Amino acid sequence: MGVLSHLRVVEVGSSAAMSYCARLFADFGADVQKIEPLAGDPLRCSAPLTPKGQSAWFAFLNFNKSSTTIDATLPDAITRLTAMIEDCDILVDGRDIDPAGCPAIDIAAIRQRRPGLIHLEASWFGGEGPYSGFAATDSTIRALAGLVKLVGPVEGPPLHAPDFQTDILAGLWGFIAATSSAIARRQHEAGRSWSLSIFEASLVISEYLLFDAIGRGEKMRRIGINRFQPTFPTGIYETKKGWLGVTTVTPAQWRSFCDMLGLAELRDDPTLVVSAGRLEKIEQLERQFMSKLKERTAREWFGVGLERKIPIVPVPEISDLLQDHEKRARGAIIPVQFGEEEGLTVGPVQRLTSTPPRREGRVPAPGEQQQADINTRNHPSGATPPGLVDAAGPPLKGVRVIDFSMGWAGPLCTRTLADLGADVIKIEAIQYPDWWRGVDRRAAYVDAQTYEKALEFCVMNRNKRGITLDIKRPEGLGLAKRLLARADIVVDNYSVDVLPKLGLGYDVLKTLNSRLVMMSMSAFGANGLHRDCRAYGSTLEQGSGLPSVVGRAEGPPVMSHVAFGDAVGGLNGCAAVLVALIHARNTGQGQFIDLSQIECMMPFVSPWITVGSMNDEHPTRYGNRHPQFVPHGCFRCAGEDNWIMIAATNELMWQRLAFIIGQPDWATDAALRSAEARRRIEDVIERGIEAWTLTRDAEHAMSDLQAAGVAAGVAQLPIDLLKDRHLGSRTFLQEIDRAFIGKHSQPSMPIREGARPYAVRMPAPTLGQHNGEILSELLGLSDGEIAELVREEIIGTKMLSDAELARSSR
Repeated sequence: MGVLSHLRVVEVGSSAAMSYCARLFADFGADVQKIEPLAGDPLRCSAPLTPKGQSAWFAFLNFNKSSTTIDATLPDAITRLTAMIEDCDILVDGRDIDPAGCPAIDIAAIRQRRPGLIHLEASWFGGEGPYSGFAATDSTIRALAGLVKLVGPVEGPPLHAPDFQTDILAGLWGFIAATSSAIARRQHEAGRSWSLSIFEASLVISEYLLFDAIGRGEKMRRIGINRFQPTFPTGIYETKKGWLGVTTVTPAQWRSFCDMLGLAELRDDPTLVVSAGRLEKIEQLERQFMSKLKERTAREWFGVGLERKIPIVPVPEISDLLQDHEKRARGAIIPVQFGEEEGLTVGPVQRLTSTPPRREGRVPAPGEQQQADINTRNHPSGATPPGLVDAAGPPLKGVRVIDFSMGWAGPLCTRTLADLGADVIKIEAIQYPDWWRGVDRRAAYVDAQTYEKALEFCVMNRNKRGITLDIKRPEGLGLAKRLLARADIVVDNYSVDVLPKLGLGYDVLKTLNSRLVMMSMSAFGANGLHRDCRAYGSTLEQGSGLPSVVGRAEGPPVMSHVAFGDAVGGLNGCAAVLVALIHARNTGQGQFIDLSQIECMMPFVSPWITVGSMNDEHPTRYGNRHPQFVPHGCFRCAGEDNWIMIAATNELMWQRLAFIIGQPDWATDAALRSAEARRRIEDVIERGIEAWTLTRDAEHAMSDLQAAGVAAGVAQLPIDLLKDRHLGSRTFLQEIDRAFIGKHSQPSMPIREGARPYAVRMPAPTLGQHNGEILSELLGLSDGEIAELVREEIIGTKMLSDAELARSSR
């Protein structure tokens, strides 16, 4: 039986985001009923297509579900659908994206009769705000979200990745909202009603670059394909055979990279120690090390990188992923059956070890029911559990999390749990605080407490309490174990062996606390061949297969975002621990979660994996064009480096676009009604569009196009989000005050109950801020015992400098 096999989910409307959310429930055994019109969900036509013309994207989103077709014109359609919803636990609602012939239903009346119902509805931009009525696509959302403008050649146009990114991110956020509600409902709480903005869900990728730009006081710019501020080199380079992903962040990594290539003159140049100096000499440096990289294969360089602890990784083609036996063995790639076709797709990435997700699936035909393993419910499906009360506070109130994570991925996971009400206790040490506080240990940096002024740290660690413990020493280790004995969840994103070597492996912790959920968020998984590979979020994207489908057909594999993998890993980690927490609450048994962050990136290439498993063709790379929508692209506007993303998703939108750009003959030409016909003159159409956009400000062009019902979005920089009028109207950025940096903005979650976002309750902790509170109130230590811990430097509130570390180690 699956962990969620006690749940029944109904999915209405046509939304890829909501389909992915519902699929995550199906992965863990829930009975998911997908409601479709008689002709089937429009997503069944989404490219890329299998050899028999079926949508590989639809297959990924919908295996292991059942399908129910409803004809909205029949007199019993509303009654029939209402009965299905009243008989379910969770309604996943994508009608605002596309109703897809769904009959009108009165959700408010249903929730009055079924107060236990959890309702999740998605829209492109939320229910209110200047963009709320905008037409949108995956690419126009990403353009507005600051995820397009920094990618591509300096001269433009900016390059965007293929579709599906916003849908996967939003689907994860929706799943997090619904599963947290399911946890709260087990505490005799009524079901909750959530709204999800797909635009705001995408900002989880942008927020790092936004706050990094604020902290540096500079406006980022596009600096070329596979180049990104503020780190260099972070990109993809050609080798003797294959492509190699490279990321060097620290001075030590840069020196090791130069040593590996035999470039002593670069290693010893003091102006190149930090990325800022290297960014000033990009062309010169690339000429020197790119020629060296061509002396060996990507696989050979990877082996050398492992020995030298450099974050480098081969960049696979789709065919390489399909031949990766380890991914098959782990369930990262699994069999899928789609009618008469059999192939492979990306499996569930939430790797729960005791209660694993399904390892294969079948895609339903329209109206096809599939057998679901349903546990006996505590109450009949259509009945409301007795004693339900209205929601009192955030859904994870009463859940305690011990957070050993640092940087972005782990802290985002635990930040989301904290935002939803969990008591998250972040553990650092004065000897080795979170690296986003800074890795500079020189006396001047430490004495000025600059480590308390890093905006990225403050954004990732809000709503948490902070404690310092030197867990390398017996006293600190013992206190950590006492905290873990009282916790529900523990999260770490260290290398896989760090906590076990310190005596905090799951084999030890489960004896202290049998209901504890422990998650390791390593880059490549606990037992993989690449388990010792050093990695950043950029490494995860480089090794995921995504770059192989981004860019132009004749060009190199292209990274779509710097550090993309961190945020994706964080959201998947949050989803995983919530599923495991449901199991722990049901059974009293915790478990270990082996989350491979590189596998978390693989859903973004799932359609090409399915198609590639059915034929031997390389995926087509479209650049800024689209396999379905014509026209589709990023067009230059008036002014310097101003761009707008435009997409015509159907015939009516094409006709409106043609009229507004002054080409009425195109709109009335019957020969151009289909996208296939327009593709034959796509160059001509694009020139016509750009002749119009070049004379207009990007914001004005977007407003005019949207007024005509055409999907369009300004290509914004991440820092432009600070002044985005839609986000401003929705108070998405909240202002909070914190010691050392004063008032600053914090992004909200994209999931809401009601009109306003969840409030940021407290700023990120200063180093060791809650030592006394936690040690005395939770563990019962006296003032004298706490003072002794300070003297012994087991705890503290001030980071140790290099000199102080040397002294304390003697």
